[in-house]
Amino acid sequence: MSIASIMVALDTGEAAARRVRLAADLARRFEATLTGVAARKLPNPGPAADIVAAQASYDEEQAKYGPRARAGRGGIPGQRRSRHPQRQAEAAPEAFLVRQARGTDLAVVGREVGRAGHDAMVPDPGTVLMEAGRPVLVALPGVERLDAARIVIAWKDAPEARRAVSAALPFVARADKVFVAAAGAEARFEGADEVSDLLCRHGAHVTTNLLDAPAGEVADAVLRFAKREDADLVVMGGYGHSRLREWLFGGVTRDILRTSPLCCLMSH
Repeated sequence: MSIASIMVALDTGEAAARRVRLAADLARRFEATLTGVAARKLPNPGPAADIVAAQASYDEEQAKYGPRARAGRGGIPGQRRSRHPQRQAEAAPEAFLVRQARGTDLAVVGREVGRAGHDAMVPDPGTVLMEAGRPVLVALPGVERLDAARIVIAWKDAPEARRAVSAALPFVARADKVFVAAAGAEARFEGADEVSDLLCRHGAHVTTNLLDAPAGEVADAVLRFAKREDADLVVMGGYGHSRLREWLFGGVTRDILRTSPLCCLMSH
């Protein structure tokens, strides 16, 4: 397994520059092509007296978009092997990134979304995770390097978690220590030992861990364990239940996206 292509979501939020540096560092270490993806849906100009006024309003918004998109990519080094170091469009950022994700091994997005007044170019990480069909690395706002030296794999015997483990293999091969952690009565130890054996065959130093977690506290248990083991990356499947169900009743993916102090590699 290898990572040959990485895409990073661009915007003009304060965290974008560090997210870009994180993605650029990963691209250098994996010798991968890095592509910036930026999109913004231009607002409807509303009623206008005539077509000339409507066009003038549209042109004004478009003029704002171009420089903002270019500013958001600041820090992406030149990519000689890539014909498309940046792709941008007038579109919803999630939809555009999801379409572009067909050409990448890993999509890097920010967690900072939904705050009042935040930039309309910021894609929602949950939507990208649900729809991209690619592994998604959710970067924290203040992090600009991910060593992935100590990795916690939040294991549950489900297709999403299996895909996440496969997506994490390039990171696992370079890690100092990997912890396979099954949390809660629902997760049990089912499959965890086999996953640990698989990762050992890929050269990882692995331990298997069963975490005590009451219903509704699995995310907290995983994050406490990751902190105790000084981990810097959590790997997990995302939205094993429907996203609507997690929105209504809560769920591990929602809680991790909201509260994790670590970068998270997720797959749906």
